[in-house]
Amino acid sequence: MATCSTSSDPADEVNDPGAAPYGNFINYYTFNPPENRLSLIPATLLQDLGCSAGRQTTLILDVGCNSGVCETEELSVALYKHLVQEPVCGEESDGSKVHLLGFDLDEALIQRAQQTNPLPSSISFIPLDITADTSQLQDYINQHNCSHFHLSLCLAVTMWVHLNHGDSGLLQLISRLASISQHLLLEAQPWKCYRSAARRLRKLGCSDFDHFKTLKIRGDIAEHAREHLERHCGMELIRSFGSTAWDRKLLLFRRK
Repeated sequence: MATCSTSSDPADEVNDPGAAPYGNFINYYTFNPPENRLSLIPATLLQDLGCSAGRQTTLILDVGCNSGVCETEELSVALYKHLVQEPVCGEESDGSKVHLLGFDLDEALIQRAQQTNPLPSSISFIPLDITADTSQLQDYINQHNCSHFHLSLCLAVTMWVHLNHGDSGLLQLISRLASISQHLLLEAQPWKCYRSAARRLRKLGCSDFDHFKTLKIRGDIAEHAREHLERHCGMELIRSFGSTAWDRKLLLFRRK
């Protein structure tokens, strides 16, 4: 498995992204700010998906949430504020009925997220390696008397699971998310990002990703993910929000 220091100085990790072989960059949102994605996602998305009508509890999952930094909101908080609309005068806010759970395998990043979380009644953060266990996610769903997450976000996570756990790890990740989600918003890194990640890791003198040279799923990773979701997971692509500034497609899937 790829090994490299995961606790280096923050400035070093910003300058050398390859220092985070699992994608757990300590200051990720300083070089990929939330607006890069939020500008493509309509603020009415929850309403469009029928997720915030009446007194229904709405659950959102942010996979690989990272933590953000004090100077700017990280994506989980920014996304929540983007999607949960402020009420007009005289109307009751439905924010208390929308709950977001963010998780990351890096406990230090999660601790940072917990300490800087401005909305603890609506947003929670937990350390979790989804490739090893999903029981905490199901427990969260059950605690809110729901059957699934209404919207799960898997943004720029697939490559790191793919590189560290191989083709089977990638497909397992996608299948697991589909099994607990009504809607899935997916941003899969293109193959050129794989080559760049491997090159940066070698440049830093770290061991190479175990699976990079043996991966059979290559090329258009977003298309491979779509095929797996539609053929094997009972989901269908319902909308593309275009591509981010980093040329990554934002694809929205729905359980059939």
